[in-house]
Amino acid sequence: MTESTFDSLVGDLDYPMFIVTACADGERAGCLIGFATQASIDPSRFLVCLSHENRTYRVAQGAELLGVHFVPEEQAEVAELFGGETGDEVDKFERVAWRPGPGGTPLLDACPNRFVGRVLERVDAGDHDAILLEPVAAERGTDADEFTFHRARRIEPGHEA
Repeated sequence: MTESTFDSLVGDLDYPMFIVTACADGERAGCLIGFATQASIDPSRFLVCLSHENRTYRVAQGAELLGVHFVPEEQAEVAELFGGETGDEVDKFERVAWRPGPGGTPLLDACPNRFVGRVLERVDAGDHDAILLEPVAAERGTDADEFTFHRARRIEPGHEA
């Protein structure tokens, strides 16, 4: 009963979705995530959670930096690409405009609100790893509302969540 009630409670939340990108050992990866939050004000820290099932998790294991993109609500196609396709089968970066940021971290043009964070710690959090980031670069390019969890629910995941 507790688990189903908890699932119901958190299922009603409508938080923003993010795209996390990584670059390590000459490989790029990126995925849509819903588990993320600011974790500290001073010093600035942000926590992202990556599913053990996807390619971005595997590439991120070797990355010192991760890109965190705030997805504008009008970028549903980009959210669907990074949430509904797997990098094991397609090169997502061939389908979007991007540029390399710090450490080669891919920065998506469609998501101008973003930051790159240095990985401080990785913690096994169950079926995801929680990764604590220290921002090293940040850009704000729009005041658009974010693409949210309830809109993302209809995206069939590229990998099991």
